[in-house]
Amino acid sequence: MALTAGPEDKKEIATPGPIDGNAPSEFTETPSGLKFRILRKGAGSKPTARDRVTVHYKGWLDDGTIFDSSYRRDDTISFGLNQVIAGWTEGMQLVGVDGMIELDIPYELGYGERGSPGAIPPKARLHFVVELFEIG
Repeated sequence: MALTAGPEDKKEIATPGPIDGNAPSEFTETPSGLKFRILRKGAGSKPTARDRVTVHYKGWLDDGTIFDSSYRRDDTISFGLNQVIAGWTEGMQLVGVDGMIELDIPYELGYGERGSPGAIPPKARLHFVVELFEIG
């Protein structure tokens, strides 16, 4: 599933920016099991695992349920890449500033066997579209 994740999308206030015309349709898999595809190449530098980033994002489960979205809040969010799930830490280092990436995160790089009560079921594969706006 790509940018549309079902009927809940109607609640989005903001939407992701444009995708490059030559964006890959297939995912690339890293040795850890993270799958990603660069939807828009960024012109800026890429963050490191110790950097703070400002992003817009949407996350959904395999069934299309959106469990979190900064687009719904119409507000970007900033955080340290060492403060999030391993799939984000790894994946965000693959895209440059002003770029957009789609992440397909196995549960081992997400919330694990326990999930996150109330939002993420146990052993859930997570899907994200993330736009990187700023490092620092």
